[in-house]
Amino acid sequence: MNTDKNIEILRQMVEDSNHIVFFGGAGVSTESNIPDFRSDDGIYQKKEFPYPPEVMLSHEFYLKHTKLFFEFYRTMLYPNAKPNTAHLKLAELEYQKKLDAVVTQNIDGLHQMAGSKNVYELHGSVKRNYCEKCRSFYDESIILESEGIPQCPRCGGTVKPDVVLYGEGLDQNVISGAVNAIGNADMLIVGGTSLVVYPAAGLVNYYHGDRLVLINRDATSYDSKANLIFHENIGEVLSKI
Repeated sequence: MNTDKNIEILRQMVEDSNHIVFFGGAGVSTESNIPDFRSDDGIYQKKEFPYPPEVMLSHEFYLKHTKLFFEFYRTMLYPNAKPNTAHLKLAELEYQKKLDAVVTQNIDGLHQMAGSKNVYELHGSVKRNYCEKCRSFYDESIILESEGIPQCPRCGGTVKPDVVLYGEGLDQNVISGAVNAIGNADMLIVGGTSLVVYPAAGLVNYYHGDRLVLINRDATSYDSKANLIFHENIGEVLSKI
């Protein structure tokens, strides 16, 4: 089936749906020049640190090597990144009351910047940081403008990013909201994710409809379950609907 035909099918699916949910991963933000994790130039390929990224992004490493954790974490911040075509199209669909929710594995906050209101951030957000001592909240500038371990200007406590590190559990309220949205969706668009990171990837199984669309550069283990598949850039595909 050619791409034009697939786009026409996608358009009709969107037209026929009123409770769309979008489930996305790192590939949604690569068009905003934020690298993904596992590609050749992704975050996991960084060689300038003495430990693998998976180790440095763990809760245990944060506790034992806090200063080095923040040195690495700052390399993951892209404060000048702007929403791309995919983010903007999803916000537009929500405004048109076609899309109920965005469920994202990303931590960059670009969906909200684009105008999306109902966003379930499975892994937290770099835009939120809190003092572990007095629980005051700060934006990402407190991390970017500090050296070493960022400290709370109010009480001197350590300011920790509100992101889910390896070894930490996902927020159950966020999971519950995402499961409910996906379970009630009449169309699920999955984009920019290899669907290998659990438990997040398992949320796709809560969808039981017949309009499952996968948009990802590479094949995934869920391709056989999809009603429509695009192995293209997500912004390109969504811009055509």
